[in-house]
Amino acid sequence: MIRVLLADDQLLVRAGFRALLDAQGDIEVVGEAADGREAVVLVRELRPDVVLMDIRMPRLDGLAATREITSEPALAGVKVVMLTTFELDEYVFEAIRAGACGFLVKDTEPDELLRAVRAVVEGDALLSPGVTRRLIAEFAARSKEPAADGALAQLTEREREVMALVGIGLSNDEIARRLVVSPLTAKTHVSRAMVKLGARDRAQLVVLAYESGLVRPGWLG
Repeated sequence: MIRVLLADDQLLVRAGFRALLDAQGDIEVVGEAADGREAVVLVRELRPDVVLMDIRMPRLDGLAATREITSEPALAGVKVVMLTTFELDEYVFEAIRAGACGFLVKDTEPDELLRAVRAVVEGDALLSPGVTRRLIAEFAARSKEPAADGALAQLTEREREVMALVGIGLSNDEIARRLVVSPLTAKTHVSRAMVKLGARDRAQLVVLAYESGLVRPGWLG
């Protein structure tokens, strides 16, 4: 059972998400928060698998709340997905740096929301491929000048190759087809790269790929 916490100051938004998620046999909404401070408190108490976190909330905004959650080692298993009204909200990129796994627009299709919740728990994708590629393209445009990163020396040649493909937005299945390996092998390489680099999730692996210079703006296909 995937345990989800909803954090949004709009009651109707929470009610709509709860109705959709609770109707699924493998997903359960375990709590609701109306602001960022309450969200942090409930995450510590309930330890959900996924937090759907609105960016703009009173008392403590979603970005600050995400930083608090992702900075606590005891909450390392909690995946934060940001909710935003606009696909390219400027705060989304700071949220990814802060440790959020990705983002969804509030008017996303129900099926996409459900796929996103399941995917983020599996660690199999940053969210939907289309949104992922737009996010990466925008991140690349805003990214600071890449600098050589000695941490990449820990990776094997194949792990660096796989990390670069993650960086341009490919899913595990797409990586497997590109390298002519099984999806399980691709997923294993991604997981090993994350462990070696201390990346919390796939989203942070993308950030590291750009910041290390392994992937550069303009490489998106």
